[in-house]
Amino acid sequence: QVQLVESGGGLVQTGGTLGLSCAASGSTASIYVMGWYRQAPGKQRELVAAITSGGTPNYGNSVKGRFTISRDNAKNTVYLQMNSLKPADTAVYYCAAASSLVRIYTDVRYWGQGTQVTVSS
Repeated sequence: QVQLVESGGGLVQTGGTLGLSCAASGSTASIYVMGWYRQAPGKQRELVAAITSGGTPNYGNSVKGRFTISRDNAKNTVYLQMNSLKPADTAVYYCAAASSLVRIYTDVRYWGQGTQVTVSS
């Protein structure tokens, strides 16, 4: 089993920046991809960004150029730096981990508890 513990999040004004981090523990050898999903009220959960153990990032179209995902394999931690935040970025952000790039999109096995990000206009 893998446990994911998130930190960061909070309230920020439009145009501001915020950072999230997620530390994995347990059977971390089974993790190949880590990433972040978000879910706004009344909307489906969407993939924001993901990164492989080799450092290859993937971003959702709505955050490209504004968000940066990074990973420290030694610490089993993934980070999400969010710049130029918009009210549309308001959501609960969930850390996710999977054994393959396909599964991070289709069959996430491990989830964090979620952290609220609120962007005020």
